[in-house]
Amino acid sequence: MSQPVQPPNQPQQPYGGQPADGNPYAAGPGASAPAAPTGNPYGDQPPAPTGNPYGDQPPASTGNPFGNPQGQPAPFGGGAPFAPAPPASPVRNGLAIGVLVAFGAAVVASVLYGVLLGSIEREFGYAAVGVGFLVGFAAAKLGGANPVTIAAAAVFSVGAVYFGQLIGYAMVMADAAQVSFSEVFLDHFDTVTRVWKEDADFMRYLFIALGAIAAIGGAKKAN
Repeated sequence: MSQPVQPPNQPQQPYGGQPADGNPYAAGPGASAPAAPTGNPYGDQPPAPTGNPYGDQPPASTGNPFGNPQGQPAPFGGGAPFAPAPPASPVRNGLAIGVLVAFGAAVVASVLYGVLLGSIEREFGYAAVGVGFLVGFAAAKLGGANPVTIAAAAVFSVGAVYFGQLIGYAMVMADAAQVSFSEVFLDHFDTVTRVWKEDADFMRYLFIALGAIAAIGGAKKAN
């Protein structure tokens, strides 16, 4: 009797718990699938923070958003970025006004004094005193009784009396020469001053001094 041919030995199954074809993750047919993970899939993670998510931050400032936070210096050196200029000193303004007024009053008084002298062809002390008083009073009234203003008024009064006398001399000389006043005063000013020096005496210099003294008195009367 012939016996049936036995089939060749079959290769062992790769599922006997051994890896097949080098795959370490392949399991045999009898192996059970790994159990699904339970619990926290991320492991022992710390619990989510509660409360303020930003931690202990300082409270938001409710004042000036451009101020100086936490004592830090300002980016531009601190202080107001556009500080207003300090106002001008009233003393300085009064001083400037007083000097300008004294000069203007001296010019006007000099012309009036010269026209008076040239018209009457004589000189008297009251006119010189009036020139000084007018200059000092106007300067102190508008510029204040500042010592500098009073001193400027006295100096301008001396010049006003002196130039007033020159104007009077030029008017008399122009009338004698039958020429215009401007021709004598402007074109022959050196001649006018030379004649004034030749005729000058003590009383003429006294009138000039009286003009300065009257300017000081006028400044004191103004305030």
